[in-house]
Formats: sequence, C-alpha cells, structure tokens
Amino acid sequence: MVPAGLVLATGLMLAGCSNTPKDVTVGWSPEKIYSQAKEDADSGAWDKAIGMFEKLEGRAAGTVLAQQAQIDKAFAQYKTGDKVQAVATLDRFIRLHPSSPAVDYALYLKGLVNFNDNLGLFSSIVDQDLSERDQKAAKDAYESFRELSARFPDSKYSPEARQRMTYIVNSLAAYEVHVARYYASRGAHVAAINRAQQAISDFPGVPANEEALSILISSYEAMGMTDLRNDAQRVLEKNFPASPYLKGQAFKKSKSWWRFW
Repeated sequence: MVPAGLVLATGLMLAGCSNTPKDVTVGWSPEKIYSQAKEDADSGAWDKAIGMFEKLEGRAAGTVLAQQAQIDKAFAQYKTGDKVQAVATLDRFIRLHPSSPAVDYALYLKGLVNFNDNLGLFSSIVDQDLSERDQKAAKDAYESFRELSARFPDSKYSPEARQRMTYIVNSLAAYEVHVARYYASRGAHVAAINRAQQAISDFPGVPANEEALSILISSYEAMGMTDLRNDAQRVLEKNFPASPYLKGQAFKKSKSWWRFW
C-alpha cells in the first residue's frame, strides 16, 4: 500500500506540472518564430519579442537567422531600458561572430545604448545635459563609435558615429569645466585651476575651452598669481578674440530650480 503522504506529494507535483505555461512555438519553424518576434517588436511588446528571439537563438543555433535574432534581441533590450543586458548581448555577438557583416551595426548599437543613458528622475523636466552626468557611459559610447569608425570607415553608420564622437568629446570637456566652475564658485581655486587645465590639455580645440580659460584667469587673479593670469588671458584673446569673458562677463551658468549650487 502506498503511503498517503506520498500520494499527496505526487499529486501536488503533477498539479504543478500541469500549470507549466505551454510553449506555443512547439513545432514552429525558425522563420515563423522570427516573424512572430518581429511582430511583437513592431507592436512594442519588447519583453515578448525578447523571449521569442531567445527561443530562435536556441532553435536555429549556428545559422544567420540566429545571428539576426541576437542583434534584434539586443535592440529590444535597449528599448526596454535594460542597458546592461543589451551591452552584454552585443559583446557576445561581436565575440562570437567577428566576421559577421552586422558587426558594424552591433558596434553602432552598443554606442547608442550608452549614448542614450537614462538621465534619471529629472530627465524630462530639467535642462541637464551629457556634460553634467556621470561620464562612464559617455566614454564607453565614444569607444564603441571610435572602433566602428576605425574598423568600418565606409559603413553607413560611421558618419553618424563620428558626429556623436564630436558631441561626446565636447561634452566630456564641458564636464571638466562644469566641475571647475563649481570649485571656483566655492573659492576652491586650486581645484578649479586643475580641472580647467585638464579640460584644455585633454580636449584641445573644443568650445568649452573658452570658459576653461576664463576660469583660469579669475582663479589665478583671486590667488594673486598675476603672471599666470596674464598668460591665460593672452591665450584666451588669441583663440577666442570675441569672447564675452574678455569683457569681464561672469562665467557662471544659470541655475536650474532643483540645483543647490
């Protein structure tokens, strides 16, 4: 005679198995799975699309269709805001398929994922820009776009990648100036000088250097370092002869309502 407890446990296990979601794709061809995945993506059902693309990766492993599914899955992950998984998927694609004709797009998408990093709570209601945010994502995006432009100069994605690289460089320089401005406003002139000099040395020729030089001028003056102040002013006059900073205008940027400094 079978113990009652064993019968109950077996019944519960069978009941649990019966509640397992049915795989509707059983018997589907890879092409049908891909078609359904694209339909889900086109309708904005990104999570469903990701699941379908993952099924296709397993069912059509080693085929071009599976490679396409991996790229499309990364895009779907990007659209859901899952930046970490999107980058991981793209890194895996690039590592496993280095000769794929889609590598240029994978690099472009990887750059785009980081370039459009979420601004956070205030993103839709304030004027915060890339120069005032954590710079790691910007630097990662730059590296992806740089690799794309270097490896695939004739790719249709390269012109836009180069434009985004220019924007990122300008923004990274602006970030250094943003920090220098903060230090200067607090009277921390040595720190302000260091960050302004870093912007000028690391990112020569960018627009943000105009303000960086003005910060050097005001900070050197505040510290009584007349010769260095005059040197910085000569550089500003030579490179930005029409600069409003030469007329004594303040370098402070207007504050947003939520900023405390």
